[in-house]
Amino acid sequence: MRRTARLLTGTALTVAAAGLAAAPVYGQDAGSLEVFPSSVVPGAEVTVNTSACPADGTATGDAGALGAGTFTLAASAPEEEDEAIGRFRVPPSAQPGTYEIVARCADGRRIAGDLMVTLDAAREQVRPRGHVNTGVGGALGPDPVQTAAGVAALAVAAAGGTWLLHRRARGDGI
Repeated sequence: MRRTARLLTGTALTVAAAGLAAAPVYGQDAGSLEVFPSSVVPGAEVTVNTSACPADGTATGDAGALGAGTFTLAASAPEEEDEAIGRFRVPPSAQPGTYEIVARCADGRRIAGDLMVTLDAAREQVRPRGHVNTGVGGALGPDPVQTAAGVAALAVAAAGGTWLLHRRARGDGI
């Protein structure tokens, strides 16, 4: 019984080791995809390039995680066959976040890079509106009618206080 267990364990380990040794190299990340600019706003154009694709330097890009679909990477000039360059536009409806952009070389090699989508400066800068509850003043709120009524009440109280102080100073009493 022990001999059978050892034989099965040894066979399983041998098969696993052989499977790892024969695993295709191109199924793993084999380089990087450079993304320019690395941080964009919705609607912007993005350029990606890589030198990880051998031979003719072409690749198929995929920005599907972002909603931009696929695009082609190719050598921009005959003397730059080792560098593939491609472009795509970020959809105006893209949500803020970090997205993985993937490209597959003609030989099946997978390369990836990250793109960060942010809101534009006008939407990021939120200006405060209304009054702030600080505990100092503002008891009547920002309504102009209520503010005028409060000022009138203070004026009547000041006039009444002045009249009472004047009567007391003359000796008329309260």
